Amino acid sequence: MLSSKPYLLRGLYEWILDSNCTPHMVVDALLPGVEVPQEHIKNCQNVLNIAPGAIAALAIDKDSVAFSARFSGMPFKIYVPMYAVIGIY
Repeated sequence: MLSSKPYLLRGLYEWILDSNCTPHMVVDALLPGVEVPQEHIKNCQNVLNIAPGAIAALAIDKDSVAFSARFSGMPFKIYVPMYAVIGIY
């Protein structure tokens, strides 16, 4: 059976947007394969604003979440394996 995590993540993302709120994803930034800016890690986690106005090219698939964002004005490609996603709010 497939993992429900990517489906729930996508559904909660859409629900948060439909509710006119800003979605944030919490990531375990120290797990292997996670690509996030190291300077923004706090308590082994990174909280990422994933609102459409803050990111580009969001892709949520069964294995990962990927998108482009700017941090301190510099472009950065974010890659988070699904096992490193802690939650969305």
